[in-house]
Amino acid sequence: MTKPRVLISDKMDPNAARIFEIRGCDVDVITGETPEQLIARIGDYDGLAIRSSTKVTKEILAAAKNLKVIGRAGIGVDNVDIPAASAQGVVVMNTPFGNSITTAEHAIAMIFALARQIPEANAQTQQGLWPKNGFMGVEVTGKTLGLIGAGNIGSIVASRALGLKMKVVAFDPFLTPERAVEMGVEKADLDTLLDKADFITLHTPLTDQTRNILSAENLAKTKKGVRIVNCARGGLIDEAALKTMLDNGHVAGAALDVFQTEPAKDSPLFGTPNFICTPHLGASTTEAQVNVALQVAEQLADFLVNGGVTNALNMPSLSAEEAPKLKPYMKLAEMLGSMVGQLTRDSVPRISIHVEGAAAELNQKPITAAVLAGFMRVQSDTVNMVNAPFLAKERGLEVREVKTEREGDYHTLIRVSVKTEAGERSVAGTLFNNREPRLVEMFGIKVEAELAGDMMYIVNEDAPGFIGRIGTLLGENAINIGTFNLGRRDTGGEAVLLLSVDNAVSEDVLKAATSLPGVKTVKALKFV
Repeated sequence: MTKPRVLISDKMDPNAARIFEIRGCDVDVITGETPEQLIARIGDYDGLAIRSSTKVTKEILAAAKNLKVIGRAGIGVDNVDIPAASAQGVVVMNTPFGNSITTAEHAIAMIFALARQIPEANAQTQQGLWPKNGFMGVEVTGKTLGLIGAGNIGSIVASRALGLKMKVVAFDPFLTPERAVEMGVEKADLDTLLDKADFITLHTPLTDQTRNILSAENLAKTKKGVRIVNCARGGLIDEAALKTMLDNGHVAGAALDVFQTEPAKDSPLFGTPNFICTPHLGASTTEAQVNVALQVAEQLADFLVNGGVTNALNMPSLSAEEAPKLKPYMKLAEMLGSMVGQLTRDSVPRISIHVEGAAAELNQKPITAAVLAGFMRVQSDTVNMVNAPFLAKERGLEVREVKTEREGDYHTLIRVSVKTEAGERSVAGTLFNNREPRLVEMFGIKVEAELAGDMMYIVNEDAPGFIGRIGTLLGENAINIGTFNLGRRDTGGEAVLLLSVDNAVSEDVLKAATSLPGVKTVKALKFV
């Protein structure tokens, strides 16, 4: 079996390459290449490990014909075109926890630097000025810290601030009252936080909702004398408005580790009194760089070798332990989605995935992604589990998920239903021996069939002699029947015939089958 190939294109701890090798991957470490050089090289690789230097653009992704996964050693993925990667079916992962403590500690260091004006005092002291009476700081004890973003890093900052005897007020739309109590913070809306906080720190990603969250309008709502720290993402603060507030004294101090444009070679904030900055050092400790390098190697290797998905930004997470257990369910789900996709002619505004019994105890997101991949592969041979949900959303397809933990006629069941102009249509399947996918129902008719290879789907009137006629037709055209599966609603009513055949059925044979007495529908199917 060919080993997956991985390219490490940015400098990172050497142990990352060793982890790839130990886990069964071939790895090349080639750093500092131009975009043109990377475009020429990337087509040979299944995985790409990067830090912040490599920019993974549409052009690079277009050349990455074999690429399956990109791993960013760190949190921010501004340097990866995630929509383009998703459309191409490439998983994008980051390592959000490897530098959490380091980034949180940097924010706390910035709070102290602002409170005691350490950078300015240091600079003047080293000039021989001895400005003992020129700096009057403030204590952090007893002050209120306003936390914008209470996720992993924000919660660490909160715990450190509480240890410094600060009060912490947190704004985060996803922060539950129970979690706020557990953290020891006061949950508040943004306006309340701005009104109460003596210090404000930001710990949120840059999204359409958070961009310029500290706008000129919101900065005007802050308490006079507030001090602001941003070690999260550039673009969260209106930098021009911040300069105005520093100049007029409303904001007593600001400390930025990140800027809207990086590298920040020129900024209106440079030289502003009571402003300090660092060049995106939040994750720059020896421990953090080792941690994120090792984590990205472990995550990419798990994905390429075992199918595990960890910290993916465009695909449901799937642990290496879950992957083997889910694999047969995902195969079944993909086959059911494929069957519905191949048999549905009308436009489909909605697809529903209903899991019962044992399947309901599993992670449903990968099952849903597998259904969508099978369903949409009829339209494009580049669809996979990564880009199928993205493409479904892009096309306005409504996706519904339903779980029923009780067992029905089967210990486990997956049902895929689509809404069409002709009404609701569904197929259902189960696993034999917990590993062998089987179709057990299609469009309300009970039928047991294995879905594999080339097949024929026929709807006909239940009448004597039909099986002989279809067998004769196929025999005359040298088409050998592998399996023969029948189902019907009732005696003399509508029947379904599902045949597996040893080779593809031509259009001429399909037309001939359609012309047989009692035949309503004939369709060739293909399952891989």
